Amino acid sequence: MLSSPAQMHVPDGFLTTTVSIVLWVLAVLAIVVALRRVGNDLGERQVPLMGVLAACIFAGQMLNFPVAGGTSGHLIGAALAAILLGPWAGILVLACVTGIQALIFQDGGLLAMGSNIVNMGVVSVFTAWGVYRIVQMAARGARWGMIVGGFAAAWISVVVASMAAALQLAASGASPANVAIPTMAGVHMLIGIGEGLITVGALSFLAATRRDLVSHDKTAAVAGRGVWIAGLVLAIGLAVASPLASTHPDGLERVAADIGFLDRAQSSPYKIFSDYMIPGIHNQALSTIVAGVVGVLLVFVVAYGVARMRRGANTAS
Repeated sequence: MLSSPAQMHVPDGFLTTTVSIVLWVLAVLAIVVALRRVGNDLGERQVPLMGVLAACIFAGQMLNFPVAGGTSGHLIGAALAAILLGPWAGILVLACVTGIQALIFQDGGLLAMGSNIVNMGVVSVFTAWGVYRIVQMAARGARWGMIVGGFAAAWISVVVASMAAALQLAASGASPANVAIPTMAGVHMLIGIGEGLITVGALSFLAATRRDLVSHDKTAAVAGRGVWIAGLVLAIGLAVASPLASTHPDGLERVAADIGFLDRAQSSPYKIFSDYMIPGIHNQALSTIVAGVVGVLLVFVVAYGVARMRRGANTAS
């Protein structure tokens, strides 16, 4: 059955206003630090990579995949972003993706956006970066380090981010910590397997076709324009496939239904392309495809613009 993807992120209502504000402050602080640091970390070749990767992650997140028990999972992409770009640029990539999803597609609440940025763009990114670096040091340059490190970074980052969300739910009184943490972690251990396989597949493909994109050497040759065009085409292709996404509830929604706080969710006060649908396009699959393509292009422009701005500011100084 072709339909729109399931909603993916923390909605308003799950968290109290106090918890949401605290997480917004943490998210803003992380973004400010990342903006200051990323100009020094980005080489010229990483600027378009940041935009293309953000676009691919946005499109990949639309493709919910089924896991056990009528539950779906979706790519976070934090491990890919951290491994390819480093943690600071990774934070900005996930913040761009999460922001567009909430503001344009009403996926994740506006008040809860701080939570989604912290969980997926800070906790998950730094967890993935730390795990990957540890495995890389142990591997001492061996190829297995990329494979094992990529999978471990992706899997662990998903589980740790889910536990962070569970603690926020507990602090908001949605569920006791001793219920929310093991339940969220258990579901996301399964989802993390999918994240790990996708991450390893992407890293292996890049290592085989464009080894320079996996390298963190800022002096490496600038990848040709064709590489970035191909990346955008891939992102658009993923968006075109988005009607094939699983419509089963994602891990958080499943836990909310099972524990009994799903009715706390509040809808957005406004609608633009809510549920990844374009108003006026009555064919549901086509509407989702158009929404996905629009989202891909928006995320690319925003992330590329942020990268170019910070790279330019760093060069000028």
